[in-house]
Amino acid sequence: MMNLKLLIVFVFVALFILAPAQHTNAQQTSPIAEPSLTTPPAGPVRRRIEINPRPLLYRRCVDWYELQHRPSGTVLYPQMRCWWVRG
Repeated sequence: MMNLKLLIVFVFVALFILAPAQHTNAQQTSPIAEPSLTTPPAGPVRRRIEINPRPLLYRRCVDWYELQHRPSGTVLYPQMRCWWVRG
């Protein structure tokens, strides 16, 4: 009884070992599986990256001249204020 179980296990192990070897031999001898000389070798697949730009921002500024009182006298001094605006 023990020898029969051992024989069955041995047969299944042999089938699992030999089955992939026969499959690979069939693929190697197939004329379809041979690469042709005109096709380039398959390289890594390049992934496509899509870039969706946000709305552009730009600076809007307002400038003016302002009188400032200094110890040496009154001076006309430039002023500017800026902020970001979506375009």
